[in-house]
Amino acid sequence: MVACTQPRRVAAMSVSRRVAEEMDVTIGEEVGYSIRFEDCSSHKTVLKYLTDGMLLREAMADPLLEKYKVIVLDEAHERTLATDVLFGLLKEVLKNRPDLKLVVMSATLEAEKFQGYFNGAPLMKVPGRLHPVEIFYTQEPERDYLEAAIRTVMQIHMCEPAGDILVFLTGEEEIEDACRKINKETNNMGDQVGPVKVVPLYSTLPPAMQQKIFEPAPAPLKEGGPPGRKIVVSTNIAETSLTIDGIVYVIDPGFSKQKVYNPRIRVESLLVSPISKASAHQRAGRAGRTQPGKCFRLYTEKSFNEDLQPQTYPEILRSNLANTVLTLKKLGIDDLVHFDFMDPPAPETLMRALEVLNYLGALDDEGNLTQLGEMMSEFPLDPQMSKMLVISPKYNCSNEILSVSAMLSGMLMQIIAVC
Repeated sequence: MVACTQPRRVAAMSVSRRVAEEMDVTIGEEVGYSIRFEDCSSHKTVLKYLTDGMLLREAMADPLLEKYKVIVLDEAHERTLATDVLFGLLKEVLKNRPDLKLVVMSATLEAEKFQGYFNGAPLMKVPGRLHPVEIFYTQEPERDYLEAAIRTVMQIHMCEPAGDILVFLTGEEEIEDACRKINKETNNMGDQVGPVKVVPLYSTLPPAMQQKIFEPAPAPLKEGGPPGRKIVVSTNIAETSLTIDGIVYVIDPGFSKQKVYNPRIRVESLLVSPISKASAHQRAGRAGRTQPGKCFRLYTEKSFNEDLQPQTYPEILRSNLANTVLTLKKLGIDDLVHFDFMDPPAPETLMRALEVLNYLGALDDEGNLTQLGEMMSEFPLDPQMSKMLVISPKYNCSNEILSVSAMLSGMLMQIIAVC
């Protein structure tokens, strides 16, 4: 079987469906996908798309990943936590399985760095067919990128030829706010402009809602009237892997939310930060997938050249590693300090993770996995929550703790204030 990893669930689902369509097979048979809470594959499956986290979970049960002959790590430039752990893990697996083929893919990869890490592996450049994309910068920095993005959407809708719009914003609240404002603005214009379908896209949206981005744009209100337009307002989830047919215009404010962890105070937070040049190139590329397009960058060219980092800072260098350490221990990797990370995390972050796991009873004083730690590693949760779940039967409060854990880790948490 061939495994192909994607950093995001929506990408794994949409790419597998597209490939199944191209191969003229039923999804879930020869071509399938596996994401958390949903496995759409069978004994017939020869090509499986899955998130990097799912492949890591599979490695916990099968450390040599025996059922795969080829593993493709796609969108490797994103350097997610799971992808970085897979790099080190698969490098070890390759020593024991010479029959396994590993392919690392990306459109914006630091090729030399990856080649050096994988012992001088051959580099293949496959030129993609991309339509020309015209890039526009602002003359002056924008004071409020959200207002600037909405203003740009309205200008495109009023003045530019037919074609759908993709807007990048940083989070759910911002996206829902933008969707409301765009709908309100277009309703106020009445018949002067064509109808719009405004579609949000972010990771916590249920899969059925995420699929709405692939629906066609609305038809004109009357024959010969202004064309309808689809406007997708998304986080950086739409930056890679996804090809949304009909996208001609991309609006890039230049920001995304990034996870940052401070090991001294043990607090993880999401900060709105400038994107990298690699991300900016990926965003612009969304406009030229099916026809020539335009990308409106809501920052200056000087800022792009001088202020943006070349590549995204790896997630492993800015995350709480407690769960990662627990996973590695479960995989039988005891010497974490010498584990072959492409970018080794700070020793302090690793020490804090080991301290937390020892305090929770997942590791003993020698740093070995305890029986409790074995059970905790089976849950795709923070160690504090998995410990809480495992010991809840002892205090006869499993139902309550299940509810609390589901709420704390759930996708959509609706808080209803009862007066």
